[in-house]
Amino acid sequence: MGAPRPAEGWGAPQTADNLPGGLSGTPEAARSRTTAAGTRVRMTQVEGKRALMDNDTSKPPKIACEKICKTFIQKGTQQVHVLEDISLEVFDNEFLVILGPGQSGKSTLLRIIAGLETPSTGRAILDGREVSGPGPDRGLVFQSYMLFAWRTVLGNVEMGPKLQGVGKKERREIAQHYIDLVGLKGFEKHYPHQLSGGMKQRVGIARAYANNPQVMLLDEPFGQLDAQTRLFMEKETERIWQAEKRTVIFVTNNIDEAIILGDRIVTMVGKLPGRMGPAYPVDLERPREPTDMRFLKLRYAITEASELVL
Repeated sequence: MGAPRPAEGWGAPQTADNLPGGLSGTPEAARSRTTAAGTRVRMTQVEGKRALMDNDTSKPPKIACEKICKTFIQKGTQQVHVLEDISLEVFDNEFLVILGPGQSGKSTLLRIIAGLETPSTGRAILDGREVSGPGPDRGLVFQSYMLFAWRTVLGNVEMGPKLQGVGKKERREIAQHYIDLVGLKGFEKHYPHQLSGGMKQRVGIARAYANNPQVMLLDEPFGQLDAQTRLFMEKETERIWQAEKRTVIFVTNNIDEAIILGDRIVTMVGKLPGRMGPAYPVDLERPREPTDMRFLKLRYAITEASELVL
């Protein structure tokens, strides 16, 4: 008996009208789908709104992506089509996870929202204004650690406020607050080469928070960590977000990580160009346990509909 057939339409271009089960990238969409194995998985609009109850969806979205397409030009004439018709809304204080396989354009979309890339067509909007470049209202945590090797933990974390002209005493207080928040008190004078991978990434998170951004953008920040450290960092990220709520967009290719962290999961499909896939509200109490039956059911639904592995 062969492997289960992917859900109908998964590999085809997706729109709000033809997504499997009527799913789309907005939290108000119907959450219903039949898996290839014949199991009915239903997540209602009411459940979706419970998952977002801390976020006021009656107001305009904090971030909106409108029909974004992106094409890179390589070697002068070769076109590489990376994103196709991406439309997405993210609400204030929402923890949104963008989940997809490699080469589906997740990081490119995040860089467009960060203002580090410009879309070929379409636009990204933040608080009603079109994104035209980077700004202190967005903090970005990269896949690699991206720390200044010649600066201590304190020196790395206070760099943003320093560049903004904040006085030494005030910026030290800001940096110390976020060093304490990410659990690195006592390591202020350590240099990056003296830290573990998880500690380096916590410095990166603290540095991003120290700029007091309205939006945090995290691009597969734990991909280089071992499984145990990765799980610890997922829990730390959730703790930090609950302590200081911000709008968060978190990119990952890991289903469990997406369910552990997200208020809502938006999937991307395809191997360039990336397209929007189904969206899943995560109606589970925090902290979440991967052994919870509801966790397992949601993981099964996403796995059956995607090209991802656990």
